[in-house]
Amino acid sequence: MIVDFHTHIFPPEVRERREEYLRRDPTFAEMYGDPKAVIASLDDRLRSMEQAGVDVSVALGFAWADHELCLRHNDYLLEAAAMSRGRIVPFCTINPAVGEAAAREAARCAAAGARGLGELRPESQGWSLADSDEGQNLATVAREHGLILLFHVTEPVGHDYPGKRGLPVDQFYRFASRQEDIAIVGAHLGGGLPFSAETPGLRRLFHRVYFDTAAAPYLYEPDVYGRVAAHAGAERILMGSDFPLIAQVRQIEAVRRGGLDEKAQRLVLGANAERLLKLGREQ
Repeated sequence: MIVDFHTHIFPPEVRERREEYLRRDPTFAEMYGDPKAVIASLDDRLRSMEQAGVDVSVALGFAWADHELCLRHNDYLLEAAAMSRGRIVPFCTINPAVGEAAAREAARCAAAGARGLGELRPESQGWSLADSDEGQNLATVAREHGLILLFHVTEPVGHDYPGKRGLPVDQFYRFASRQEDIAIVGAHLGGGLPFSAETPGLRRLFHRVYFDTAAAPYLYEPDVYGRVAAHAGAERILMGSDFPLIAQVRQIEAVRRGGLDEKAQRLVLGANAERLLKLGREQ
């Protein structure tokens, strides 16, 4: 089984009324202000999956600052998952800054089949993850409903690009190191966190946290997958394309050529995600 753990789809109205949404959300404007930036739908996703041989894709929400926009996006994700007959796994979106309303929305989404929350971008939504009420409330919601948390994690160095900001790697580390009973995924190979493997305490963190490969061909050298596996273990890496930013078939090929042996490739391309998402098992 091949599982893409990091993809994006939007309700059709976002593509049809892009200018309106650009005005309503600064982060969306930063990432999708360029008319060439692709806004994908469920149909786009399913076509890509057929072409790339992907069995299951996790469809992530967008970190809207407006709670109402989170609700609309979540409705679409849940509907898309239902229509896909199991091929789309929904991760819904909330803004913890709105307080109890966010907790209610997480509970609603979990009851409707959401498996996680993401892609979470605290700085884009106006809240702090580490040492905050919002961060603690988020952990409580995930614990109560068995939800996986997936965070955009910003690498501290390297080139700038639209959407780079979202969550500094040090805040991700501080939060994740204090959560021992919830599943946490650091997108974009955790902002490079695995390369700090010799730092005291990080080895213990690697037994609990996962790292997805979203946008890795834009951020790292081609052999990064083997190097991350050497630091954190291949069993902690999840193949994610960041589709439509990167074609799913391109990301799969990058993993296959990225310095992993055959066993590690099987883990990264699907077995790890299959285990984490409990695919094929009753919830």
